[in-house]
Amino acid sequence: MDRILNKFKVLRVIPSMNPKQGGPCQGIRNSIGALKNDENLHEVVCLDAEDEVYGIRDDFTIYKLGRRKGPWQYHKALYPWLLNNLTSYDVVIIHGLWTYHSYAVYKAIKKLSREGNSLPKVFVMPHGMLDPYFQKSKERRLKAIRNEVYWGLIERKVVNNATGLLFTCEQELLLARQAFKQYRPRNEYNVGYGVQPPPPFATEMTRALRDKLPNWNGEPYLLFLSRIHQKKGVDLLIKAYNQLSKKTTGIPKLIIAGPGMDSTYGKELEYLTQGNEQIIFPGMLNGAAKWGAFYHAAAFVLPSHQENFGIAVAEAMACKKPVLISDKVNIWREIVEHHGGIANTDTLEGTLKTLKEWFAKTAEEQQQMGMAAFESYGTHFTIAKAAQNLMNTILNA
Repeated sequence: MDRILNKFKVLRVIPSMNPKQGGPCQGIRNSIGALKNDENLHEVVCLDAEDEVYGIRDDFTIYKLGRRKGPWQYHKALYPWLLNNLTSYDVVIIHGLWTYHSYAVYKAIKKLSREGNSLPKVFVMPHGMLDPYFQKSKERRLKAIRNEVYWGLIERKVVNNATGLLFTCEQELLLARQAFKQYRPRNEYNVGYGVQPPPPFATEMTRALRDKLPNWNGEPYLLFLSRIHQKKGVDLLIKAYNQLSKKTTGIPKLIIAGPGMDSTYGKELEYLTQGNEQIIFPGMLNGAAKWGAFYHAAAFVLPSHQENFGIAVAEAMACKKPVLISDKVNIWREIVEHHGGIANTDTLEGTLKTLKEWFAKTAEEQQQMGMAAFESYGTHFTIAKAAQNLMNTILNA
């Protein structure tokens, strides 16, 4: 691969581009899609099987080197591929940490440097993986010890030797400084993050939502839409809602949508909701049903214990919905600054306070908050703005 005259070549390195792997690979697709009219070349290398089918069409090159193996997500083909190809690129972005792909880039750059080659700039985008939450959470004690060891041996070198670190928001940047000793990156950049504009409302969205919610009365509701996982604070939401619904008549239903109800935690949530028919679990919502859920909601709720960005939060804001979140959702500062939502601590008391503040508002005030959320989305979280900021940063660093 030769450099194209007057064009920058940007390589993203990530363990997998399968959409089932979640946020980072979708972030790459959003970013490259928003930059499709620029004159630079964007490519991806990953450790998926060569014949792996994603179920979507990508209009950029993805090099699939073979399926990664084990928790380290290792594949022998990555390191020699990087040695043969890295010098063809101007910029390399490592997406995520703690697996083989980041070490392979560091190792290849080190070898190419010793040989006197012209090297690309190398950036690391942690996607929240340097959040101190993961080192402090009681449920992650063994993984936290593993990370401490791995940090000292390998990942510290990856981070500190990169041209710079790329963060999705100011809060993520600040938190990353608290997780590990000997954290000394050369540069830190808040490049932002974004989501695609939602599709315009269509009646088919309502029909699709009714198929998932046959007992829905057509009234607005509180919406949680994310993975059913302890980190998301769903138990806090249910306990706070239960308390309010016992004391208050006529409050909207609570829709808790997402995969994971078949887990042990999901069963605990079902137990918490016994006797409260106002709480509904429709399972995972996709496509028209998902957007219908956003458009028909009164507000979006996410009392998470840790959320690096919160794609669903930004999507709700793009649909002009207020967001009721914890201050562990890292974009809470931008939201509160624009009065597009309410943020309190990730405790039962904090979640209860948030719901009380919301229900105390008049219908007009709630609608104004929804418009403010939309303005905040336009200011901070559009994919076009985030993608351009990313390019300006990596090309001028």
